[in-house]
Order: sequence, then C-alpha cells, then structure tokens
Amino acid sequence: MHDLTGFQRDLLYVIAGRDDPHGLAIKEELEDYYESEIHHGRLYPNLDALVDKGLVEKGELDRRTNYYALTQRGDRELEARREWESSYIDTEETEISL
Repeated sequence: MHDLTGFQRDLLYVIAGRDDPHGLAIKEELEDYYESEIHHGRLYPNLDALVDKGLVEKGELDRRTNYYALTQRGDRELEARREWESSYIDTEETEISL
C-alpha cells in the first residue's frame, strides 16, 4: 500500500465497498466523493495498475463491460492499512470531540 497514490487507495476502498462494480460505477462514486469529474484517462490506467499489482481482479461482465473485485491480497492490504490508521487515530476520542 505504501507505493500507491491516494487515488489508487480510494479506488480500493470503493471496490471493497461494492459487489464487483464496473468501471462506470467506480467512476461515479469517486466523482461524488471528489465533487469533480474523473476522466477515463485517469481511471482505467489506475485500475489496471492495481490489477498489475495483484490487488484487484478484473473480469468481464459482457463484451463491453468489466467488473473489478479485490483479491485476497488487496483485502489484506486494506485491512493492514486500517490497522495502521487506527494506531494513530483513537476512534472513541475522535467521536467524542466531534
């Protein structure tokens, strides 16, 4: 995870939170989050990079549409990231101060 960009990490979180989303669904989710347009030229090369790193699996829904799913490694990497983040953020204390 340390060598991923923030955008690539966000892609992993979106993929983890959905059941085998296709590229357009991922794009729409991130556009809502970033409140700006995500171009195909940014989205798909980053998805392919995650596939190449073994964090995401890419499959075909039909001849024009691919789906994306976390691999076991991707799931482990996200879990390790959450553990690392929680070692710096006390969620109970954060909830109280909000």
